[in-house]
Amino acid sequence: MSNTMLFTNLSQRLTQHEALIGILGLGYVGLPLMLRFSEVGYRVLGFDIDPAKTDKLNAGESYIEHIRAESIAGALTQGFQATTDFSRARDCDALILCVPTPLNKYREPDLSFVIATTEAIVPNLRPGQVVSLESTTWPGTTDEELRPRLESTGLTVGEDLFLVFSPEREDPGNPQFTTRTIPKVLGGVTSACTAVGEALYGQVIDQVVTLSSTRAAEMTKLLENIHRAVNIGLVNELKIVCDRMDIDIHEVIRAAATKPFGFTPYYPGPGLGGHCIPIDPFYLTWKAREYGLSTRFIELAGEVNTNMPKWVVSKVVDALNDRGKAVKGARILILGIAYKKNVDDRRESPSMELMELLQKRGAVISYSDPHVPSFVPTRKHDFDLESVPLTPESLAATDCVLLATDHDRFDYELIKTHAPLIIDTRGRYREPAPHIVKA
Repeated sequence: MSNTMLFTNLSQRLTQHEALIGILGLGYVGLPLMLRFSEVGYRVLGFDIDPAKTDKLNAGESYIEHIRAESIAGALTQGFQATTDFSRARDCDALILCVPTPLNKYREPDLSFVIATTEAIVPNLRPGQVVSLESTTWPGTTDEELRPRLESTGLTVGEDLFLVFSPEREDPGNPQFTTRTIPKVLGGVTSACTAVGEALYGQVIDQVVTLSSTRAAEMTKLLENIHRAVNIGLVNELKIVCDRMDIDIHEVIRAAATKPFGFTPYYPGPGLGGHCIPIDPFYLTWKAREYGLSTRFIELAGEVNTNMPKWVVSKVVDALNDRGKAVKGARILILGIAYKKNVDDRRESPSMELMELLQKRGAVISYSDPHVPSFVPTRKHDFDLESVPLTPESLAATDCVLLATDHDRFDYELIKTHAPLIIDTRGRYREPAPHIVKA
């Protein structure tokens, strides 16, 4: 089949919903994307290296709180299957990579998941497929890392095979935006790649925003999250200044936000969490060094945000000390271990670093989180704990309650009434009280 026919045939299969869509990585990004493709009538094949996940999905079960089992069951009726067999990638017309891109211990990009997934599909590539990378990464990754591996098969990107970068923009637990309604940024290696990418995503996303290159698309994703990281770093630094001046930073932000132009509110916290904001800025700082550049602004914000858990712990220590208690042996209850409110996602959550720092100081740690009933080990943290129900007795039995993630399901009046000491890192309590310390 000629290159033109490959392009036309694939585009038609995509636009007519006849294509088989392969989603590689069935987590917080891959699973919602799978559901959206299934919803509009595509057959979807989901790949994951964890057989426990694929078994659950094939049984119609969900392992992510905000994704209902009924949605998985509905996808199964539409032909969805989950598998650990990457040789089945040959059957797919589109292969979408939704795998993690963490940092290593030196805060350098770790592309091991992207590379391993790419190398797993390379032996099973064929003419007439499109490969899309959704994992956040440094500008040049798609061109420099994926393209050579795909073309090692003898297939030419832009002619036999099509390659795009289209970063995920999921916001777990946010009911205002869905996979369908969040505009999709897209850049292809060639114009033909971009056109195929539009045919792929245009069927499931309301607005596809095309860029001139994969590098521009990669940089766009980084800019989005660097913008947030820098502004959060700013308010975190101002929080420390306001604390020393005995000013409530949350009151100041609420007041500034009444200005109808020129100000966007960002809110301080105990540190950055999630799979993007704590990580993505360092992808650019690492890549910039290759060009002899120093991204001092980004690195300063990263330094401020990274140090926030230590600052919060110092506030806990001081508050206990003021009440004649040492942190060693103190019973400290952490409220919320997800990285943000109303979800069960613990990726890079500052709560877990707070737990570790306090435990190292000798505190007796427990936690309460209605979205995380038991602590499942992560790559960095492991605690043999289960969520403590909040009762007058369990609160009164603590020396300190540390509000780290302000889930709406917490009974804040109950906590205020019965906890002897509250360290509030989220500004949830507006009215001052002798036993509430802002951090």
